[in-house]
Amino acid sequence: MSSTLPPKISDASAGCVCFHLRRSARTITQVYDRILAPSGLRGTQYTLLTVVRRTGGLPFSSLAEVLGMDRTTLTRNLRPLERDGLLKIEPGADRRVRLVKLTRRGERKQADAQPLWAEAHQRITDGIGEAGWNTLRQGLSRTIAVGLEAIAEQDQL
Repeated sequence: MSSTLPPKISDASAGCVCFHLRRSARTITQVYDRILAPSGLRGTQYTLLTVVRRTGGLPFSSLAEVLGMDRTTLTRNLRPLERDGLLKIEPGADRRVRLVKLTRRGERKQADAQPLWAEAHQRITDGIGEAGWNTLRQGLSRTIAVGLEAIAEQDQL
């Protein structure tokens, strides 16, 4: 896939934040997916397993918030991981709360895939440089905050 766009498309999308963020996200996701392929995980699955592993398990709604996903999308992403025995969803202390936890198999799968994730991460950070990555990460964090503010404002209308 070429990194440049045909002039008509480039002109039409030049100032669109959504276009550039989504295109970037799809491209980077493809890199992670290809490098993680030997593990049997996709980049999104690895991220999900990693968040659950690092937190020791989370309530479903908290996991959705951390990942920036709606509950329907999260359910769709959790289903194959649960089916494959990598995580489990169990009731919390409050019957309305469902906890997402890794199984031992999920912990092993995530740990086994970690070197592949590190390879993908290194490839991208080497390409943009450490300073570039730090600047990008800060910019993306600010972009997320601005987006959440805009959503909150729209919800108040």
